[in-house]
Amino acid sequence: MKIAVTYENGLVFQHFGHTEQFKIYEVSDGKVQSSEVVGTDGSGHGALAGFLKARGVEALICGGIGGGAQAALAQAGIRLYGGVSGGADEAVAAYLAGNLGYDPDVRCDHHDHEEGHDCHSHGDCGGHCGN
Repeated sequence: MKIAVTYENGLVFQHFGHTEQFKIYEVSDGKVQSSEVVGTDGSGHGALAGFLKARGVEALICGGIGGGAQAALAQAGIRLYGGVSGGADEAVAAYLAGNLGYDPDVRCDHHDHEEGHDCHSHGDCGGHCGN
């Protein structure tokens, strides 16, 4: 099984559509066997679901994510665990242990983000950005 995490500096990156890197974990027997950080080569929003599917990813752990991207992931058959923050490795360990804290209703609907903005940095997301 392959699990991807939106990735930046060891942490779960908080805006799926602007992800520049994923950390992809190869898992078997409930343990991480290997992992690698892969760049998205400028792919954004809708193209990212295809990017992950082409690499055999079955589950995605991320921060904020919009409805269109959620639909694209569902169509690609990739399970979504959004609204996650903190360390990427820790998130995967929690997922494998069955205790990953995620928001099944995560949503990031505003796309006019300012430079450096992430969906967890303020409270004007209407409570739908996985805070």
